[in-house]
Parts: sequence; C-alpha cells; structure tokens
Amino acid sequence: MSRELFDQVSQSCSKLVTQAYSTSFSIGIRLLHPTVRPHIYALYGFVRLADEIVDTFHDYDKKELLDQFVAQTEEALEKKISLNPILHQFQRTVNLYHIDRTLIEAFLHSMKMDLDQKSHTRESYEEYILGSAEVVGLMCLHVFCEGDKTLYARLAPHAQRLGAAFQKVNFLRDIQSDQSGLGRHYFPHWKEGQAFSEEIKEQIISEIKSDFKAGREGIVQLPGTCRTGVYAAYVYYRALLIRIARTPSSRLFQSRIRINNVLKFLLLLYAGLRIKWQGIK
Repeated sequence: MSRELFDQVSQSCSKLVTQAYSTSFSIGIRLLHPTVRPHIYALYGFVRLADEIVDTFHDYDKKELLDQFVAQTEEALEKKISLNPILHQFQRTVNLYHIDRTLIEAFLHSMKMDLDQKSHTRESYEEYILGSAEVVGLMCLHVFCEGDKTLYARLAPHAQRLGAAFQKVNFLRDIQSDQSGLGRHYFPHWKEGQAFSEEIKEQIISEIKSDFKAGREGIVQLPGTCRTGVYAAYVYYRALLIRIARTPSSRLFQSRIRINNVLKFLLLLYAGLRIKWQGIK
C-alpha cells in the first residue's frame, strides 16, 4: 500500500477540523477552486491546533504542549512527514508552495505570547496581530498565487491588512470570553481599569474599517481560483462588524455577537453571485 492513502486521510482530517470549528470558513473555502481547497484546509487545521493549545487546554501544561507542537512542526517540515495527520497535511502544503518559514515562526511566536502576555501596548498589539493573523493571510496568499512571486509581492500588504481586520473583529466579538475566561486584554485603545465605552469601540471599529478597505483592494486582484472564497469571507466579517457596531458596548460583555446560519448562508450566496454576475470594484 502506498503513502497516498495516508496523504488522503491527512487531507480529510484537516477538512474535518475546519468544518467542526468554523462553519463560516468552511462555506467560504467551498467557494474556492477544488485544487485550492485542501491547502487552505491544511493551513486552517494547523492554526486551529495551536490556538486550541493556548485557549482551551486549561488542565494541562500549555507551555509544554506548545513546545512539543513547535518541535513536531519543525520535524514535519524538515522530514516532510508526520504521524500527526494535521501536521502532515500542513507540511505538504508548506513544502509544495514554498511557504516562507519565517511566517510560521511568527505565528508560533504569537501563540507563545498568549501564554504569558495578558495586556498589550500598541507595539506588542501590532506584533501579536502580525503573527496571529497577518502571516496567516500571507500563508494563504502563497497558495493563491501558485508561485507567482510578482503577484505575491503586490498583494502581500493587502493580505496582511485583511487578516488583521478579521482578527480584530474576532477580538471584538470575543471580548467577553477573552477578558473573563482567559484574562486577556488585547486592545491598547482600552486601558485596564477603564470602562469600555462607545468612544473606544468606535476607535477600534474605525481602525478595522481602514484595514478592510486596504484588504478589499487586494481581493479584486486575486486570481479567479480564490477571489470568490476570499470575498465571501470579507462579506461575512464586514456583516459581523456592522452588527457589533450596532450593539451597545455594554452588551458585548453579556453575549457573543453571532450571525445565524441562515443569514450566514445568504451572505455567502450573495458574495458568490456578486462575483459571478457583477464582479467587485
């Protein structure tokens, strides 16, 4: 029996992880070209495992688990195989598309920051966003550009800003659980001990809108194999930001802002039809 079966199983595991943890990303990925999908599943699966270590496994030594994960990742990338199917599929994608190892290192550094750093200055906030979100956008861009280095260089700043926008929306959506459950205080706009006011919320939202604008300028330049899927993610997160903007700041600490599955499906359907019939400008 060849290794092909193990490769297929690993690919399926990455897809399963994505579908289990994120219905919105799963639907968005389905709008990508079939040749692209397995590799975005691979990147998401890798990111999700690391995120689970720092966010969920409270009864275990998180530092030890993360150190093991980092070592296993390095070994998988070097040897081009891993018995961990998520890491195996990840290394296949990284090695196939020659994804810059410094991007992976930056991501893992941000995960390590989550273990110890509970509040952020503007400098550490930007460092964390770079590693936790912007480099993930760049890893995806490696796949989308399929080796076109000129296109990658042109779109990289836009991919970073879009990734940053997604992460900041997540921070606003999860502000209650991050603050109360994990003791994390991400936004430097909001000083510890200070009430989270509408003014502070508007400052953050204004920053996110600027990121979205820059990200959207890159989406229109993406290849056809991925433009619809990325635009769908953009539409979903923009809708989530609008809902957060309309929610009083105090309510963000009472319940997690969500978009129900029906509306989520309609938004993604709109994105697909918009690309097909009108395009985006």
